[in-house]
Amino acid sequence: MGRLKNLPKGTSPKYTTPFHYYLFSISKPSSPPNSSSFKPSRNKPVINTITTTNLITLLLFVLFLLSFLLSHPSIFISNTSTSALQNTISMVPRPPYALISGNVNVSQQEMEFWRQPDGLGYKPCLQFSIGYRRASAKIAKERRRFLLVKVSGGLNQQRNQIVDAVVFARILGAALVLPLLKFNVIWQDNSEFSDIFDVDHFIRTLHSDIRIVSRVPPTHKIPRPSSTVHSSIPSNLSPLWIRSRFLKQLDEDGVLVLEGLESKLSKDLPLDLQKLRCKVAFHALKFSRQILELGKKLAERAGNGGPYIALHLRLEEDVWIRTGCSPGLGQPYDDLVAQHRTARPDLLTGKLNMTHHHRKLAGLCPLNTKTLTMVLRALGAQRDARVYWAGGKPLGGELALKALKDEFPKLMSKYTLAVDGELEIYENRSSVLAALDYIVALNSDVFVPSHGGTMGLAMQGHRAYVGHRKSVRPNKRGFAAMEMEEAGFGEMVRRMHKGLMGEPELRTQKTGRDVIAFPVPECMCR
Repeated sequence: MGRLKNLPKGTSPKYTTPFHYYLFSISKPSSPPNSSSFKPSRNKPVINTITTTNLITLLLFVLFLLSFLLSHPSIFISNTSTSALQNTISMVPRPPYALISGNVNVSQQEMEFWRQPDGLGYKPCLQFSIGYRRASAKIAKERRRFLLVKVSGGLNQQRNQIVDAVVFARILGAALVLPLLKFNVIWQDNSEFSDIFDVDHFIRTLHSDIRIVSRVPPTHKIPRPSSTVHSSIPSNLSPLWIRSRFLKQLDEDGVLVLEGLESKLSKDLPLDLQKLRCKVAFHALKFSRQILELGKKLAERAGNGGPYIALHLRLEEDVWIRTGCSPGLGQPYDDLVAQHRTARPDLLTGKLNMTHHHRKLAGLCPLNTKTLTMVLRALGAQRDARVYWAGGKPLGGELALKALKDEFPKLMSKYTLAVDGELEIYENRSSVLAALDYIVALNSDVFVPSHGGTMGLAMQGHRAYVGHRKSVRPNKRGFAAMEMEEAGFGEMVRRMHKGLMGEPELRTQKTGRDVIAFPVPECMCR
């Protein structure tokens, strides 16, 4: 129910409910009676007549009000305002560093490189429908059915699956058990949800959407591992398919265990569920206090009072194996990757009959540091620019980074910025190390990924959500068709990337886009 607002003198209030009208009418002073014609009766006390009339009026109003409220139950359902939600964004980066226009020490090309894109007035906008909010009253109190989801992969794969787990629970009207993070065999990481994320913040932020519990209650029995649903889940799932497939099993068993949810949900969900995905990704999933504090320290050191670039390098050995591409470090490394690929052909993603050359022409290969360096210089990055590289240790070590370090001497990483053994406790915690990279990259003035993947898409969407910070999406297919040394290379690169610098871009312009990477128009409005 709305409230009467402070109004300018002489302005009549707007009655938002019958109750407001009643309050205003009984509080408004009546006109003074005409003394010459006003003669109270001696037989009927005026004051008693007025009191009786008011009581009858009040009784009739109360009956009307009860009828009105019972016919409008949505009044009782709170709806978090856009401004309130905006204040709960889980990780808000520092403002972009502003270069002073007209500085003789800064070239026009350099100014253009650091300039942030025009956000066109888009702001986070997560108003849920009345139907969604009505259903929330029951779903948020669910105590009979529970969904347990096992998530796998690196940090950003885990984040995507957690987002989808919340949506699954909402669709099924089930309480969500805190997701289980599976042991990562590749990185030997056995981190739990609470090691990476702020559990209390996660539960508190989503309390009006679903019920979240730390474990399955003792009144329910967890199904045997053989009952876990994973391989039978197809892709592009709709809410209708999910309900028809799992509701009966959930009602019978009380607990449903799901595994392997990554990229299973349809990218074109109903509007309220799209907004819920954004709410989970950008509001509920907040890193733990310890990780946030260290990440902010690293970001401050990376900037050191000025702007900096964050690169996400995908140069690890397993990346070259899975993409079917050559690392470009010479024959010994090419042979090493080819041997692993021959031994484990199941690791290769995409078409098996494509050669490295054809994959590169199709834009399927990560950019190595040589190409990435030329792209940065062509876009206007100066030699003295501070550059932070995020990612796992590259195949070839220093050799893989040599071209980048030769051109940008102020090259940094979490390993060079950390002091006093700050990273030692996270030696076998790849997800925590990736979270630190995430924080530093989010705070950067310019972000550039060498390859797409979940980190690049997550960072692109998050940077859009907090104000459309500059994020370059390299045109890998265009680079493969160009000769790097040809005349006019710089101008061609700049022309090729117009519109790919973090400007607002509608998700609906192309099919298959994820709302987490393209939050406009479902989650942001003007």
